[in-house]
Amino acid sequence: MNEISEELLRTHLQGNMQVLRHHIYEYQKGLRHLILHTTNAYLEREVISLLKKNNLNYMIQPSSGQKINVFFGDQRCISVLKGMGKKKLSNLTDEEDFILGIMLGYDRLKQCERYLERKDKCMIMKEFA
Repeated sequence: MNEISEELLRTHLQGNMQVLRHHIYEYQKGLRHLILHTTNAYLEREVISLLKKNNLNYMIQPSSGQKINVFFGDQRCISVLKGMGKKKLSNLTDEEDFILGIMLGYDRLKQCERYLERKDKCMIMKEFA
């Protein structure tokens, strides 16, 4: 049973690193200016090594459990993220969430909808406080 579990884990980790390599490829081809890659924390050293090998600007922050969020891309985008601090994504302000979504290339209109929905929820909560 341990051999099967170890094999599944190895396959999962290899797949995760393949996705990271594809994200790097997309960035290098100019498809995106900022990438968010969520992965297991025990891959952090390998992830950093790959990003440095490709001379990429990056920022890593803890996510939930044993996960990390790896942001990489244009230095200007990374600088904006660093200005927001090392918050969990769920703790971003409505405005920070909107900015991040736009920088990640999410649909602008859907980001506007998301922002307005978050603001509406905030207003409703203030009314009941």
